[in-house]
Amino acid sequence: MSPESPDPDPRSGGTALELLVHGVGGATPQKMLDDPRTVRITGDETAAVYRRADDVDAELHPERYRGRPVPEAYCWSNLTSGNGSRALWLLLLPFMVVNLAHWMRPATKGLGRSQRLYGVLVRLVALTLTVLLTAAACEVALDLTAWQCAGSARCVEDRSWLGFLSPEQHGWWSQPGRRLALAAVVPTALVVLLWYLSNRTWSAYEAQRPPTDEPPAGAPAATREAPGTEGAPTADGGREDGGRTAGDGRAAEESAAVDEGRAASDDPVTVRPALGRPGFWYGRRLVARLRAAHTAAGFLTIAAALTAAATDHDRSADAGALGPLGLLLQATLAGCAAVVLWVVCSRGRSERKRDGSLDKLLISALPATALGVLVLAVVHAAWSRPGWVSAGGLPGNLTFLVLALAQIALIVVLVVTAQVLHRRAPHPRTAMRGLGGPAVAMLACALGGVMTGGVAQRVADWLDGDATPGMDEGAIVGPPVLLSWQASVIPVLLVLLLIPVAVLGVRTVRAARRLAPLIEREYEKETADPLRTRQVAGARARAALTDYAPRLVGVLSGASLLLGAGAVAGSWLSGQVPGEAAEGTDSFVESVADTAQSIGSWLVGLGFLLFVTWGRRAYRDASARRTIGILWDVGTFWPRAAHPFAPPCYAERAVPDLTWRILSWTGRTGGRLVLSGHSQGSVLAAAAVWQLRSATRHRVALLTYGSPLERLYGRWFPAYFGAEQLAQLSKEVHCWRNLWRSTDPIGGPVRVPADGDRPEVDRGPLRDPLAYSRTVLHPLPEPILGHSDYQADPVFAEERAALLDRLPPAALPAQRGEREPEGQGSSGRSSA
Repeated sequence: MSPESPDPDPRSGGTALELLVHGVGGATPQKMLDDPRTVRITGDETAAVYRRADDVDAELHPERYRGRPVPEAYCWSNLTSGNGSRALWLLLLPFMVVNLAHWMRPATKGLGRSQRLYGVLVRLVALTLTVLLTAAACEVALDLTAWQCAGSARCVEDRSWLGFLSPEQHGWWSQPGRRLALAAVVPTALVVLLWYLSNRTWSAYEAQRPPTDEPPAGAPAATREAPGTEGAPTADGGREDGGRTAGDGRAAEESAAVDEGRAASDDPVTVRPALGRPGFWYGRRLVARLRAAHTAAGFLTIAAALTAAATDHDRSADAGALGPLGLLLQATLAGCAAVVLWVVCSRGRSERKRDGSLDKLLISALPATALGVLVLAVVHAAWSRPGWVSAGGLPGNLTFLVLALAQIALIVVLVVTAQVLHRRAPHPRTAMRGLGGPAVAMLACALGGVMTGGVAQRVADWLDGDATPGMDEGAIVGPPVLLSWQASVIPVLLVLLLIPVAVLGVRTVRAARRLAPLIEREYEKETADPLRTRQVAGARARAALTDYAPRLVGVLSGASLLLGAGAVAGSWLSGQVPGEAAEGTDSFVESVADTAQSIGSWLVGLGFLLFVTWGRRAYRDASARRTIGILWDVGTFWPRAAHPFAPPCYAERAVPDLTWRILSWTGRTGGRLVLSGHSQGSVLAAAAVWQLRSATRHRVALLTYGSPLERLYGRWFPAYFGAEQLAQLSKEVHCWRNLWRSTDPIGGPVRVPADGDRPEVDRGPLRDPLAYSRTVLHPLPEPILGHSDYQADPVFAEERAALLDRLPPAALPAQRGEREPEGQGSSGRSSA
């Protein structure tokens, strides 16, 4: 494809390697290599590179592999769908979704402050989700159980395990403050568990250092690359312009230093895209800072609930010194909360270099201080107050209302910011015209509300028997009014969602009918089989539904925002659950309100039970675990840049693995390499190519098939996989070919046109099925493959051979001054 290397003879090119990377759902090395006898070349049980047993010593016998490459398989499925404990990550779904919103920032030019504001807003939304989860645990343990149920003799009668907390026993724990102090153990344990999981998964998944960003020793100046991308978007939503890092107080100093270095040297500098920066897949510093801030926020939420209840009593009684102490404790809580907000807002990701430093004082002192404040709040609440009696809801419990207002305000500002960014550099393929990030952030808030509200509703129903919270006079236990309003809007949301779903269903049927004659002409069938035609046309029409996903997400998120705002207004103005607030109005309105409240309460509980049921099933059933693992394959590709408690990013392990393997093999053998990625594996392959040195990138061929690079990632993450970035990727590798089918609901064309001597990247749509009816070559009916089995198509072998032909002959190994990547020996195995 390049003018200086016109189609060399593949038999004289030395040993060639095909590095296979599987897609979502996982795959075994035996299936990838089509051989039951495989050997692990490098890696561990979590992720490793495998070869056939007969190919282990392929480099020593190049004569055996003339005309065909040596196949290797990189298997990373255990990063997302391994042991059963990972099914519990399903409960962290809102955190994962809001983290995706961080990376959906529209591609733009300039507007550095607006880009940084976008990152700050998403991190603040993520912080509200942590507080929401902790507040839900406080609602269940402190309010519903310790305050309301334990304070009622009738509720305790049926639950002997709460007897020691009952005021009727006149025991040490009978005072409300002491009951609250004891119940605070539950949300505290939850926060500690989230901190532990975040810290543990970081060590296991994301602590893999990428290859050094230094060029090989003795490399010419023309091949040295800048550590950052001038004017390119950063993950935090700013620009790395001469070393500026969004939210970094040292930006001006670093910028001056880099500019001075450029002025002192006339060496040409290669501009690298965002995913090619040395520190992109190593966000250790930011994750540690966010983990400390979110952990502290959780502790402070529990302390605030305890302090609010105690100070409410002290204001109405002669509490002596406890009153001023409570006010001092509240002031301390406000000061610590301000510090948490400063930590979240002050610094984003630094990708210009591989930042291995840690803010040790901050990440250790902030959670410890918050935990100390929580201990003081526990002691203050547990102090003896003989006249204190619990009645009604927990005093000062306005957390859910404040959080809902904060989330609505943040989403609105995020919408405005995203629109400003998108209008500067609009692209017709961008999903939702740049509003994908705000829409997904709204969905994260809605998921968090459903999960937390579902827990509160189900616990309240369990503790109160058959009574309806807020409606029956005999109801003993009830959650906050806002949760009942939020549950009541769920049936309305589902009805609104049915409209676009029905429209899409009708469009799909009509599209299948329009495709029928085209398919018969494509297969040159004068006498067609109507059933076979409908099968193929239906598969193509259903595959096209993926392109309508932005419309569904837009309707769902927009309706969630409006209905959520309505629920906040209704609960605030009425102070009653919807059924009571509608009493005395028109009979139809009253009936609709009662029905929505009853169905919504049932649906929100059902939603939470489904989460728990799926998690339990995935823990026991390996096949279900693989299905749930597909969600993480797509959702956890991106680093934890907004929420530290999100499921871990497997790409921070997989991308360095692939990069190390490519560098070590090409550096040791100088041979040709085809990086072959299917589905999500093509995204990992592209990310790994961007991380390679310039000289190595130009010796690699890229073969992708069933690839979502443009169809999903390019539309939803335009700042990182947009048209400009994919076009640049095509220029950086020696050659690239992308295969796709019209029946594939995930993969599609990458839309990179021909450029000079470089042909168009896409080849497709491939014929699927391969044969319309039975033939001599296909005596049995051919299946419609859709997203799978691209290697079964003869075009696959043809394009792979063509890529190998275009690669230049093997270069000299890296013994002359060039170094192999640190941490790998000559065998390619990790020295660790």
